[in-house]
Amino acid sequence: MDVFALRDRLVEDYESYVGSFIKIKDARIEDEVVRSLDEGLLWPDPLIQLNPSFEAGESIDELVDEGILHGECARIFRTAKDLNERGNPLRFHRHQSEAIRTARAGYNYVLTTGTGSGKSLAYIVPIVDHVLRRGPGRGIQAIVVYPMNALANSQQGELEKFLKLGYPDGKGPVTFARYTGQESYEERQRIIANPPDILLTNYVMLELILTRSQERALVRQAHDLGFLVFDELHTYRGRQGADVAFLIRRTRELMAAEKLRCVGTSATLAGSGTYDEQRMEISRVATRLFGAEVRPEHVIGETLRRATADEDHNDPSFVLRSCSTGSSD
Repeated sequence: MDVFALRDRLVEDYESYVGSFIKIKDARIEDEVVRSLDEGLLWPDPLIQLNPSFEAGESIDELVDEGILHGECARIFRTAKDLNERGNPLRFHRHQSEAIRTARAGYNYVLTTGTGSGKSLAYIVPIVDHVLRRGPGRGIQAIVVYPMNALANSQQGELEKFLKLGYPDGKGPVTFARYTGQESYEERQRIIANPPDILLTNYVMLELILTRSQERALVRQAHDLGFLVFDELHTYRGRQGADVAFLIRRTRELMAAEKLRCVGTSATLAGSGTYDEQRMEISRVATRLFGAEVRPEHVIGETLRRATADEDHNDPSFVLRSCSTGSSD
């Protein structure tokens, strides 16, 4: 498949659709609109990026052996496993390992790494570890808030791979459930009657949980909440950011979460300035949003490593090798 040809066909179809309902009587305005559309106002050029190579951290087995994670985590967090196989030990990126250690130490933190860097594991692993240490089946111990239901649905699928596969009948030691408003009345009643260890939701539903009488049981079952995670933290700005800031404070108070760890993730939260200056600014914003301190050293960014050898391009031997490699017989 030619991905660029596919992109061009999609743009042409979308352009035809948009143009079909643009009817402008003023010729000057019409010319300006047509010119802007022809210049790609609504359809930017294709974005081409190189996949970064992240610095490796410890494996799941190494963190368990060190005592950073509960022993059962070594069975849960494995790759290529199914109901009949143990699978392979998961190896973390360095930023994931740093997040796990930060959570284990009891601090709030924000992960600001790129798309595809495994941000969800940087809070799911600490949450599962927390549940295992405290004991599963003791009510809601972590709430993960997503800005869109599609993200919650996707995360539910990922959790099924880790927390169900490899266990008899797919029943692992840590339970989870989605509570986003998409569920039927019967599903919601089952969750209220038998709440999971981990609840996936959105900020609107979290607000309703705190205010609706029919969800009071969930608030009671989340007493002493351990983790409150906000995925895609950059989406909570302006008035919505203020609403979420109050929501976090009310959650902490109503759930008597004195040792609550707040976690945020975002691929686009960092602004201008040096890396240290960015961490300071993110620390300030996150502290204000969470109503709890996020230290600059707990703003965790990605660490990349070179995927190619570091060569001196002016070295004659390197030039000779390059020309030799590029030549054909």
